[in-house]
Amino acid sequence: MTRIYVGPTALYSLGQVGELALLESFDGDVVVPDPVIEAVPVEPTATNLSEFLAGGDVETAVDEGQIERARTVLGEKDIGAAVTVLAGVLAHRDQSDRSAVAVVSEDRTVRRTAQGLGAEVTSSFGVVVRAAIEDKYLSSRQAKRIVRRIDQHGMHLTGELRERAVGEIAE
Repeated sequence: MTRIYVGPTALYSLGQVGELALLESFDGDVVVPDPVIEAVPVEPTATNLSEFLAGGDVETAVDEGQIERARTVLGEKDIGAAVTVLAGVLAHRDQSDRSAVAVVSEDRTVRRTAQGLGAEVTSSFGVVVRAAIEDKYLSSRQAKRIVRRIDQHGMHLTGELRERAVGEIAE
């Protein structure tokens, strides 16, 4: 079973525009560790996250036994609460199955480290693209609007990345 760990940057992006429910488009268990939840107190993300957690089947447990190991892997890099995301990757990765664990994050250090540890990685924009492809109720037009709203709320895309995201939605 795939476990999808969501980091604070992706929660912020999707939460600011009220689109956390798009995380449900994944096949697998969505995991938002408690320290990650506590790391996004900004409104309207905090309220949207609280409602998402109350209404969904989201795990919040932290893999305590792997946190020190994740810090060791990171060395001097401090990624705050996102260390619990990497701890989850360490706890659930499977060398023979890259789809055993995935990470949703905008943070480059988290993404690179998770990928190096064998996890699939995506961003909030990838979540929107996946939802548009998988969900017959989310049209490509709606998905493009969501991408633009996320972009306007602080997670800026380069022109090339925006065209790629919007192009993938249209296909």
